[in-house]
Amino acid sequence: MSGIYPSVDHEKDNRFGRLQTKLITFVVLPYYLSPVAYTKFWIDTEKHYGTDYGSNPSSELKRARFDMRNKLSHLADAVKAHIHDGDTVFVGGFGQCIPFATGQEIVRQNRKSLTLCRSGADIFFDMLIAAGCVRKAVFGYVGNPGIGLGHAFRRAVEAGTLEVEDWTNFAMVLRLHAGALGIPYIPAATLVGGDLPVGVRTAPVTCPFTGEKLVAIPALNPDVAIIHGQFADSEGNLQLFGLSGDTADGALASKRIVATVEKIVPAAAIRAQPDHTIVPGFRISAVCEVPYGAHPAYVEGFYGRDDAAYMEWDKIARSAERLNAWLDTEIRGTKSFAEYWARLDPSRIADLVAARGRELASAA
Repeated sequence: MSGIYPSVDHEKDNRFGRLQTKLITFVVLPYYLSPVAYTKFWIDTEKHYGTDYGSNPSSELKRARFDMRNKLSHLADAVKAHIHDGDTVFVGGFGQCIPFATGQEIVRQNRKSLTLCRSGADIFFDMLIAAGCVRKAVFGYVGNPGIGLGHAFRRAVEAGTLEVEDWTNFAMVLRLHAGALGIPYIPAATLVGGDLPVGVRTAPVTCPFTGEKLVAIPALNPDVAIIHGQFADSEGNLQLFGLSGDTADGALASKRIVATVEKIVPAAAIRAQPDHTIVPGFRISAVCEVPYGAHPAYVEGFYGRDDAAYMEWDKIARSAERLNAWLDTEIRGTKSFAEYWARLDPSRIADLVAARGRELASAA
């Protein structure tokens, strides 16, 4: 996919950013901080960034090391810093761009008592529920799309170990949209009757202009959103092509955002196609380059949906013992998503890449 964006003079592009960073670091901070605090700032910076980002750090990571606008991170570090036990976590994606790599890292780090939320959830929820990470699920749908049930989800509900809020898909979208707008609720002509309103918190409201009786749908503001996209720059400006569902609203409604992308690109490439940027960098807490990070979901322009993996999940997840063994081997038994990915059959990967969908438009 290297031909998607043109070659960019990154050093020239970031000249102003580096000058701005130097002014803040060497002029502004010494003025406002005591000598002890300023020294501690440099010690903490060195501890956090070290001398590089690993044995083979990307050029983007190296360039951005002392840029205070830099949001680049390793996925394990991002999860450790921004996703905590007890958090309410919005899960992005809609068919495509589901952040499975982040979900796997949450399992590896053994997060507990999470509340997962989104409008339509797939086996991502099932995976974290089976791993013991989830206390509550807030959703419009949970299952294995096109195949059947979320078996771990069903077992947990039947056993009484999982609390649920069962909204409609539309109501969940409205809740996240209200959260993104920063308003306490949205009035809507939904959840007026039936049995769903009994299990969720809504309130009647009267339109001040027409007198129409409506329902107040409460805003939802998660602690953290986890999302995946095709591209981002080092400042976190994230682009997502194709179906996005409630990803943008869910991310913007959240207090923190951990993003993974297929590729980190220069800032000029992001600016060349601003209409594809769904989350601005100043809202991103951390952005991580994780190729194939949505597998087994698809990412338009990069790889297709691994239907076989979803069918395999249906078989494995029917047995709690078999599913736990799979988690121990494939997730807990690997140090990273890259190690998990390396175990896959190369011919299977080739088939997924061949089914990547339309070519993404050039930024030229």
